[in-house]
Amino acid sequence: MSGHSKWATIKRAKAKTDVARGKIFSKYAREITVAAKIGGADLSGNPRLRLAIEKAKGSNMPKDNIQRAIEKGTGGGDSSVIEELMYEGYGPAGAAILVEVMTDNKNRTLGEVQFIFTRNGGNMGKAGSVSWQFTRYGMITADKSKVNGEQLIMDAIEAGAEDVSEEDQTVEIKTKPEDFEEILKKLKDKGYEIASSEITLVPNATISVSGDDARKLMKLVETLEEHDDVQNVYSNFDIPDEIMDQENK
Repeated sequence: MSGHSKWATIKRAKAKTDVARGKIFSKYAREITVAAKIGGADLSGNPRLRLAIEKAKGSNMPKDNIQRAIEKGTGGGDSSVIEELMYEGYGPAGAAILVEVMTDNKNRTLGEVQFIFTRNGGNMGKAGSVSWQFTRYGMITADKSKVNGEQLIMDAIEAGAEDVSEEDQTVEIKTKPEDFEEILKKLKDKGYEIASSEITLVPNATISVSGDDARKLMKLVETLEEHDDVQNVYSNFDIPDEIMDQENK
């Protein structure tokens, strides 16, 4: 399996846990607030906000919560300012790690994220130290048990996808960020059931990590993702299936 496919699988499993904990609603609310602040509340002219709301609705986030988050971003409701930041660092075995945060207190968040890195065998890096190892893409996945995989691959390529890969259980479609919404719409219009869709950072190459280093990396990533201000964690490590299976139990 590719590093991103494993990563996406782990993130989806983690998201299910977060839904049960109620934590994911606060993450979606921050994303909606920042998207509305940057691009306004008009969905027709703000693709980032459209995607954020779609993901929130997909996790059954209440409409009132979504509306409050939009109002906060456009100047209503809570007056605290949320900043969007990216921290960079290294984990065990030299794995590159990017941490996307949204916070109303960047000094507090920086200190806490730095502590998590240090305590789990990693270290923070300077801006640009690892981000060059990643490229932003649109990623669309479908469960092979719910679609005609071969037909989906052909339709995705015809729609303009950059790359399509087929794994044991999923079809993964990679697009340019600017083509993401159009390709997603074309596939939905053809009746395909989409398991996940997002704009994400994909490692240009992965490094194989096993044994204790793999377990330490998973612990570092898990701890980072559990932080209230962390929206997403991206890394370039590839781990054995058995460790991934243990993480998803």
